[in-house]
Amino acid sequence: MWQWVLMLVGFGFSVAGGTVTITYLNLVPAGLSWLEFLILIQSRPECYLFPIGLAISLLALIFMKE
Repeated sequence: MWQWVLMLVGFGFSVAGGTVTITYLNLVPAGLSWLEFLILIQSRPECYLFPIGLAISLLALIFMKE
C-alpha cells in the first residue's frame, strides 16, 4: 500500500516540477539564451521537483510486487 502512496507523491512532484520548467521555457522566445535558461533552471529550487519526483516514482515501481 505504501508503494502506491510513494508513487502518487512522486508523480505529483514530477508534474509540479515539469509544469514549472515548461513555464520557464516561455522566457526563451522573450530573449533568454539557452545557456541563460539552463542557469535559471539550475538556480530555481522548484525545478528540482521534476527529477526528485521521477526518482521517487522509480523507487516505488522497484518496490512494487507484480
